[in-house]
Amino acid sequence: MLTSAVPGLAYDWIVTDLDGTLVDRDLRIVRRSAEALRRYRELGGTVVVATGRNEVSAGLYHRELGLTTPMIVCNGARITDRHSGARLLDLDLGASWQPLRDRLVPALPHGVGAIAFAGERAFVLRQAPVLAEYAGRDRIELREDEPRQAPTKVMLIAERPGLGPLAELAARYCPALRLLQSEATYLEMLPPGAGKGPALRVLAEREGVALDRIAAIGDNPNDTDMLRTAGLGAAVGDGHPQVRAAAGLVVGPCAGGAVADLVEHVIGDRVR
Repeated sequence: MLTSAVPGLAYDWIVTDLDGTLVDRDLRIVRRSAEALRRYRELGGTVVVATGRNEVSAGLYHRELGLTTPMIVCNGARITDRHSGARLLDLDLGASWQPLRDRLVPALPHGVGAIAFAGERAFVLRQAPVLAEYAGRDRIELREDEPRQAPTKVMLIAERPGLGPLAELAARYCPALRLLQSEATYLEMLPPGAGKGPALRVLAEREGVALDRIAAIGDNPNDTDMLRTAGLGAAVGDGHPQVRAAAGLVVGPCAGGAVADLVEHVIGDRVR
């Protein structure tokens, strides 16, 4: 059971996105934010990671922070307890997988890559130059064989921003799936009902923590429902306008310590 109802803290949990929120453009955890989270935990607070990455990629940062809490991964399609290996939530694309693989992928525009995530592995569905940069960025291996089960999610990676036409194409072939933008060039295809917000509800209910005792922070549209679900939703100052509009609090930029700003707002001068 995660810690809840911590005396003296207005929010028992801080739930943080990784890229563009806690992790900077150099793919490093912002030092000021890491130190603030450490202090928050010393005061009895609980830190949860919620990310579009899978367990392998997110686990690198999870371990660096010294966390043992479950991770919300694959944009809320899975919740994984890295300590026990148990999956507390495990959704997949189901019946939408076949038309996605057989009809959508062949119809993708030139230069758009496609990756399927199944289990803890990532599989190339459509090769493109942009995939090499993505694999290096997330420090994951891209397999060339095909997944043996319906994937948890599929990510389409474009060469440049402007995902509207790609989203229209994806919706035409796979209307039941949820489409989310996780970066300016990343379009994620998720099971119906999946998202960081719904996953946060599942985890909070499982651990007996009231949503109004949770503060969450993010920077991209895939974080919006999580910010609206939490008792306090904070947007990174240099994040997407949609996220800033949905937030109850806007903090500084990622590189300046956006998560530390949230911690200071939550616990005041005790973080110093």
